[in-house]
Amino acid sequence: MTILCHTIAELRSALAQYRGSGASSSLGLVPTMGALHQGHARLIEQAVEHNEVTVVSAFVNPLQYANNGDCEDYRLYPRQPEADLRLLEELGVDIAFMPSREEMYPDGDPLIWVRTGEMGSRLEGASRPGHFDGVATVVSKLFHLIAPTRAYFGRKDAQQVAIIHRLVRDMNFDIEIAEVPIARTPEGLAESSRNQRLSAAEKEQALALSRTLFGLRDRAAAGQPLDLPGARNDLAHSPGVEVDYLVVVNPATLEPLSEAELGHPLTSPALALVAATVGSVRLIDNVVVGD
Repeated sequence: MTILCHTIAELRSALAQYRGSGASSSLGLVPTMGALHQGHARLIEQAVEHNEVTVVSAFVNPLQYANNGDCEDYRLYPRQPEADLRLLEELGVDIAFMPSREEMYPDGDPLIWVRTGEMGSRLEGASRPGHFDGVATVVSKLFHLIAPTRAYFGRKDAQQVAIIHRLVRDMNFDIEIAEVPIARTPEGLAESSRNQRLSAAEKEQALALSRTLFGLRDRAAAGQPLDLPGARNDLAHSPGVEVDYLVVVNPATLEPLSEAELGHPLTSPALALVAATVGSVRLIDNVVVGD
């Protein structure tokens, strides 16, 4: 049975029970914002398989939204705690941590943040200033509260994964970061809680993102230059898709590849990332190219 914790005190008590029983030589953490889907399920299944104790957090973090949550995107984010808890119990999760905003930030917005610098200011960070500072701040709090052996993140948000790796390295967290591949629908759409806000027609339009990425991956696999301008043009002319960016970057630093590098077949793996709005929903996706 999953132990449900709404407060930090309850979380610490539950963790103490497991640690006191000697059953927590390995503890897996899956940080989420709730509205769990099959992508989350894959993360959780990995954590349950590889750890003696698994903790899943479900918290819609206002710090990673515009105006620290005073925005429509934060208010509209789907919240379904009862359904989430049922899924966590089905998957064998030991502890579910579902705090309120007031529990996580009892004095209001924190005065001390974790800043992500250049890595957090480009790509999604350029479109959503402060977003990754909010992510790094709440993840640091969770790492401190739970002290997991391993933390599990999906590759769908590749920029976030790169930043978390750097966070662990620079802040000396003794935590292993486990990456889990993107879960996709049979048609290729990357699973996301935001997909719940897409109509059937918009989901069809959104497939243009993965088709574009798969096209770049196929060109790299065939030893051809990527033709990024052509891919951008095709995506920009896809019905219902408003493109923010389509870029190819170094996976470790998120630095864009130079025109010279893109003009020749890739000699090492790179990361192709896309962000676009379909209907009123902003979507992101990525693939490794040249692997």
